[in-house]
Amino acid sequence: MAGGVLGRGALLVLAGVGGGLTGSVAGLASIVTYPALLALGLTPKVANVTNTVSLVFSTAGSMSGSRPELRGQRARARQLAPAGALGGAAGGALLLLTPAGSFEAVVPWLVAVGSVAMLVRGRLARTRSSTARTDPRVLMALTALVGVYGGYFGAGAGVMLLALFLHGTGESLPRANAMKNLVLGTANGVAALSFAAFGPVRWSAVLPFGIGLFAGGRLGAHVVRHLPAEKLRVVIAIAGLGLAVKLGIDTYG
Repeated sequence: MAGGVLGRGALLVLAGVGGGLTGSVAGLASIVTYPALLALGLTPKVANVTNTVSLVFSTAGSMSGSRPELRGQRARARQLAPAGALGGAAGGALLLLTPAGSFEAVVPWLVAVGSVAMLVRGRLARTRSSTARTDPRVLMALTALVGVYGGYFGAGAGVMLLALFLHGTGESLPRANAMKNLVLGTANGVAALSFAAFGPVRWSAVLPFGIGLFAGGRLGAHVVRHLPAEKLRVVIAIAGLGLAVKLGIDTYG
């Protein structure tokens, strides 16, 4: 019995490292973490709630390693983080109060659109002014909408935010990615508070998962800094399209 508990704990730590690394680099943490929790025998709703609470550790890790990329973005963070928090609170409430499948039909399309937007971002950047930006109010509204989804379920929310910030701010991939980690972490954190108080969290999984997620999130911040931005963007977009296909099969199959 003890060996089985230790074995599951070790697997959760490893899955957490993979999820934290994938989430910090690509915004796709849940493609690793959510299936790992389902594999433990958790129901989809319990796995979703536990996943959201555990991802707070990934945010802590990625933010501790992303401070250089956040320099000079304080004013933007003051606008976008509250928008993400408001969306996350709404999404968390929706999950607790509505049927679990309410958003499933549109999620694959949202992830696919975000991924395609990342693929074509380089071509669009060459046809627009280097100083062009999305109106801050529009950016805040769209950030809040993605925050709703992030608090509700979250798989692919990082891809959506990263695509939004790449297009809407004109920043480089590492700087847009750091802002994505901050805003998504804020949305997840607010939702996690409501889940911790009112949701069916499997706390025995949170600690080992959290250890791995923190380590993976911190490592991911350094990976983004040193990999070629253009190639990394394409890899992230292709991975996002793969996630969209999987979510579509799960929803419509």
